[in-house]
Amino acid sequence: MKKQLKQLLSVIKTENIIGSVDKNISGVECDSRKACQDTLFVAVPGVTTDGHKYIPNVIEAGATAVVCENIPETLVDGVTYIQVKCCASALGFLASEWNDNPTQKLKLVGVTGTNGKTTTATLLYEMARMMGYKTGLFSTVCNYIEDRAIPATQTTPDQITLNRLMKEMVDEGCEYAFMEVSSHAADQHRIDGLHFTGGIFTNLTRDHLDYHKTVDAYLKAKKRFFDLLPASAFALVNVDDKAGLVMVQNTKAKKYTYSLRSDAEFRCGVLESRLNGTTLSINNRDLEVLFTGRFNAYNLLAVFGATRLLGFDIDETLVKMSMLVPVAGRFQTFESPNGYTAVVDYAHTPDALVNVLNSIREVLGSKGKIITVVGAAGNRDKGKRPIMAKEASRLSDQVILTSDNPRFEDPNEILKDMMEGLDASDRKHTLRIVDRREAIRAATQFAQKGDVVLIAGKGHENYQEICGVKHHFDDKEELLKLFKDEQEK
Repeated sequence: MKKQLKQLLSVIKTENIIGSVDKNISGVECDSRKACQDTLFVAVPGVTTDGHKYIPNVIEAGATAVVCENIPETLVDGVTYIQVKCCASALGFLASEWNDNPTQKLKLVGVTGTNGKTTTATLLYEMARMMGYKTGLFSTVCNYIEDRAIPATQTTPDQITLNRLMKEMVDEGCEYAFMEVSSHAADQHRIDGLHFTGGIFTNLTRDHLDYHKTVDAYLKAKKRFFDLLPASAFALVNVDDKAGLVMVQNTKAKKYTYSLRSDAEFRCGVLESRLNGTTLSINNRDLEVLFTGRFNAYNLLAVFGATRLLGFDIDETLVKMSMLVPVAGRFQTFESPNGYTAVVDYAHTPDALVNVLNSIREVLGSKGKIITVVGAAGNRDKGKRPIMAKEASRLSDQVILTSDNPRFEDPNEILKDMMEGLDASDRKHTLRIVDRREAIRAATQFAQKGDVVLIAGKGHENYQEICGVKHHFDDKEELLKLFKDEQEK
């Protein structure tokens, strides 16, 4: 497939063009290693490297057009140089145009926020499929085109991958697509050029400060998603979160709210909580769901609101919601042969950990102990480490601090940072066991009938990243092995 350079450039604002635009282009690339004959190369300045330094390499590989923010000092005959203000943004529009603007042919809904993105987006995908629609999903756990799984390497893929997969969705007859929109993706213009039917905001708490540096910058990255929504879209926000209305201050989209505590278009109340389910009242309709916790009530309410705004029938929506099951690694419960319950959850921020622990305590009351296994990732926001430990200690009867994904850090030093958040009384019921397998084993040995063991931080992940190498490790697998040992004793 080839397209005219002039046609591709019609969708972006250019500052300067040197060379002919009357030429055929064989592909749009931002990875210099993929450049070939007649490629249009977009020189995106990245976090670790700048695409501008690879312009000579792509020209040598046969690229005949280059989009850049700075025109090179040395120009090559026959190559067209297109100067723009922001290459990352231009790449989104060019990738969309190259793939025949697939999001104009899909009902695409984005979900952003600190916690709840994966659950909300995945449940919307499941709902649409249960309603009989062909559907796509972009999530932290896995991307899907209908039931075809495509491994996810980022929460939100790059512009070229996104639009290529969107086109595959269109080609395979998908009518809907649901996407987690990360703060990194919004900040790095990965969503530019996409046409959204709707956007959902879940909540905002501390996360990714290793990248954004401040909470305000993190908020603005999330808000940018809503700033980009068209007037034809809906913006559905959690009004119980103080950032909810801030998100939609400048949006052109039609605004809707959801809440567990105040007036909103979509309201929900928690009538009864259990470790394996909850009774909810959603817009005055009672509903039994297989999810636990107020945080999941928010996720399900967002799902309900979005399905209604997409035009799904209310009765069918409620029936299908009662059939939904938790997403992998999101408050997944397992019953031990010895009579305690284990919960595997992705909670890797202080707020997420608090939500999960409060949900467990709400169900348990004083009838059992909570034993929490938790760590913190290496080469990420160090400031949340002592907070995570403190919250785990405050809300648990026993805490075991352990390794998460240490990456290139010493896990002992990570645990030392976590311990800084604990006072003398906290430390009395806190252990440090660096080996995650042994930490999980110890937690199950502490547990008695009626107790709950929470294994937090990794959820769906089936690896531990140590010194740049991913080693297979799955919290759920470890639990089930221990349960098998219990059964055989």
